[in-house]
Amino acid sequence: MPHLTVRAPEARLTGNESALITALTEAVVGVYGEWARDIVVVHLDGVPRGRWGIGGKPADDAAPSITFGIREAALTRPGGSETAARLVAAVTDAVADVLGEQVRSATSVELVATAEGRSGLGGAITG
Repeated sequence: MPHLTVRAPEARLTGNESALITALTEAVVGVYGEWARDIVVVHLDGVPRGRWGIGGKPADDAAPSITFGIREAALTRPGGSETAARLVAAVTDAVADVLGEQVRSATSVELVATAEGRSGLGGAITG
């Protein structure tokens, strides 16, 4: 399952939650295909004012940081580098479309690859 965790200042997320969830889901579907729609999981973590810092200073207007959990096999198979590039671009586009173009250049997307046999669901290891 593709899992996206978006961390952003609470003020950036407020009022944009539904649009951001939809846009991020569409971004993943745009890369993987329609089959992925029902398994995309999006978590929005709003960071309260004063609890985000960059360079030792509060950054209440920081751009989002996205962690994208993905199966390692998606990145190691032929074309995996292209898939990674498409995912990063699509997710960044989705965030900029919803939260504003001004966040594009500072939005970070980290693809976290999980090796086969290193995740579980319902108490059991999944492929």
